[in-house]
Amino acid sequence: MERAFGTAVAPAVAGKKAARVALVDLKESSRYLLTECFRQFGIETVVTSGSAERLRKEKFEACVVNLGPGADAVMEAARRSSSNSRLVLYGLGGSAQEAMRYSKFGINAMFQEPLERPAALKLVRATHMLVLHEFRRYARIPIMTEVTVVSSDGHRLMASSLEVSSGGMSLKSSEDLPAGTDVEISFSLLTLPRVHIHGQIAWRKNKSFGVHFDPADDRRRKVKDWIEGYLES
Repeated sequence: MERAFGTAVAPAVAGKKAARVALVDLKESSRYLLTECFRQFGIETVVTSGSAERLRKEKFEACVVNLGPGADAVMEAARRSSSNSRLVLYGLGGSAQEAMRYSKFGINAMFQEPLERPAALKLVRATHMLVLHEFRRYARIPIMTEVTVVSSDGHRLMASSLEVSSGGMSLKSSEDLPAGTDVEISFSLLTLPRVHIHGQIAWRKNKSFGVHFDPADDRRRKVKDWIEGYLES
């Protein structure tokens, strides 16, 4: 069981400005819960309205956006801002399938509604290193985008990405492919144009599975270069 909030607050590093997360258009109960979750890892939250102006002018390390009317404008303002283009972007509400409507903005992770404390804290714990820019301790990038998977026998299915690394990708799909299946996957990532890479299904659990990129496929270098650029920006 999770410890009570307020008992595991990370101390601020002397002389270092705290990381900030913008909470955009969230109801009061969600703002309170997420504020407590991020506070445990020394991350401040800033409540904003649906206006995208602050995301154009101020620097934030992350942003939680309610996936309702106006979400497109907020996410576009963040990704087009020179200071916030690489912030960690969380969506709130809806399913992963619905979040695919916003895949061009590169949502990193989703808080599901109704927002529940254990699940919210688990997600913040899993991603807070990116928010804090502790990149050397984080080899995988959580990001949601549409992925086309084609097996060696020509079967095609659509999936949504969960995480990507230079060596592979974890995905979610309602369709099943057994471990060991040879596949070609194709996807795009923000500034990375669509890339095709050979790989193999490495594992399968419930509706999620992992693809290990073929080490002999030179096209995976594009993903490696994109990840390095993402972490260094």
